[in-house]
Amino acid sequence: MTGWQTLFYKEVLRFWKVAFQTVAAPVLTAVLYLLIFSHVLESSVKVYGSLSYTSFLVPGLVMMSLLQNAFANSSSSLIQSKIMGNLVFVLLTPLSHRAWFAAYVGSSVLRGLLVGLGVFGVTLFFARPAFAAPLWIFIFAFLGAALLGTLGVVAGLWADKFDQMASFQNFIIMPMTFLSGVFYSIHSLPPFWQQASRFNPFFYMIDGFRYGFFGVSDISPWISLAVVGLAWALISLLALHLLRTGYKIRN
Repeated sequence: MTGWQTLFYKEVLRFWKVAFQTVAAPVLTAVLYLLIFSHVLESSVKVYGSLSYTSFLVPGLVMMSLLQNAFANSSSSLIQSKIMGNLVFVLLTPLSHRAWFAAYVGSSVLRGLLVGLGVFGVTLFFARPAFAAPLWIFIFAFLGAALLGTLGVVAGLWADKFDQMASFQNFIIMPMTFLSGVFYSIHSLPPFWQQASRFNPFFYMIDGFRYGFFGVSDISPWISLAVVGLAWALISLLALHLLRTGYKIRN
């Protein structure tokens, strides 16, 4: 294997060795969300005309789980390696910053997609959403996982302690995820909050992903694709710059 493939393999083994925690646990959490929200709102909420609330909720939960776990993979790996001191063994290798980027982001995409597939497989027992545009499903799943995996690299390089990483996840990732339309359509919000939602890049990822299932979305999937693609490009440039300069990993 080449250098980046070896590091990628190491990162995949890192989360796969504890798959019960890194893959199965998020699937269970998503199912609990589905059971609670569908039980409470199924009979009183209809979305996109006649679409049942449970069917509407499934893609949102899949994407939410995918995004959160893609971020957790790269961020937790870097912060653990920094604190435990074993990051030096990767620094001693002649790997370029692009190899680091490919390995950490690639493993995050893989974990995110595995969790997303797991959530989708279990939720099929509760609802069977259609596949109006399967290509859009794959595009937004991949871009969403890549964007959050890249953001996890930035957060992992920035954080020096576990509580800093927890703050990043609890005050940035979690609120932006929950306020992105996972549990509701933004058209059900007051006008001010509808406009505020449009400044949340997570909204475009989930809305575009949902379009792939139903062929209906709150905004055009092409606009969502442009926003998500631009956001990933900008975050990738930042992550590559930090890796190239050795930000907080080289003294």
